[in-house]
Amino acid sequence: MSSIIKFNILSRFTSAVQVTAEIECEEDASYGIKLGLAVRWAVKAGANLYGADLTRANLYGADLTRANLYGANLTRANLYGANLYGADLTRANLYGADLTRANLYGADLTRANLYGADLTRANLYGADLTRANLYGANLTRANLYGANLYGADLTRANLYGANLTRANLYGAKNLELAIAQTRILPEGTLIGWKKLRHNVIAKLEIPAEAKRSHAFGRKCRAEWVTCLEIIGAKNGVGVSMHDGTTEYRAGETIKPDKFDLNWQEECASGIHFFITREEAEAYD
Repeated sequence: MSSIIKFNILSRFTSAVQVTAEIECEEDASYGIKLGLAVRWAVKAGANLYGADLTRANLYGADLTRANLYGANLTRANLYGANLYGADLTRANLYGADLTRANLYGADLTRANLYGADLTRANLYGADLTRANLYGANLTRANLYGANLYGADLTRANLYGANLTRANLYGAKNLELAIAQTRILPEGTLIGWKKLRHNVIAKLEIPAEAKRSHAFGRKCRAEWVTCLEIIGAKNGVGVSMHDGTTEYRAGETIKPDKFDLNWQEECASGIHFFITREEAEAYD
């Protein structure tokens, strides 16, 4: 049977009581659950959690919007799906924390320790990760659009499928390997798929000689393509969604006016396509 109890949040630096929260839970609930409830109470009450010891706190799905967690110890905390929009996590210790699907939009993680943290599919849009320690962190399919990774340590970080569009990677450690993990375009001749007007799909061949590029998302560009098949057009002709005039017919080669060699610009000039038909069909 649950009851209202008082629970102390301690300082990580002095072990002194920093916040005394009033929480409702079972008397025999785990320490992590009680601590997580206390953190929720503290954030809602606007209490000071600067440098708090939140080790192994269960904050699954918690709303921590704009919370001040500067210097807090969140070692192995469960933050799966938590909302940390705009939160201050400067110098926070998130060693081994579970941040899967967490919303860290605009969060400040300057010099945060994210060693071994799980950030799978986390939203880090515009987050500040200046000099953050991401050694061994899992950033699979994380959204890092516009994030600041200046001087961050990406040693052994897993960035497979991560979106690094417009991210600042200047001075990041072990950057080359991190970028290599985001590459999806093979060399040689390959098949691509493109959505045209009226939901028509073009099956394309990208010749081995044609330059190809993609940024950090899934949309790709080619210097030129050969149209292999038009699917869904009664007259066998597909029309570009982009300019409304370029036509695609089976057996014909299509070339853009120019091809932009800057691989970080996803929407630059070139023939745009996807690697899979499913992605092309879903594209709006």
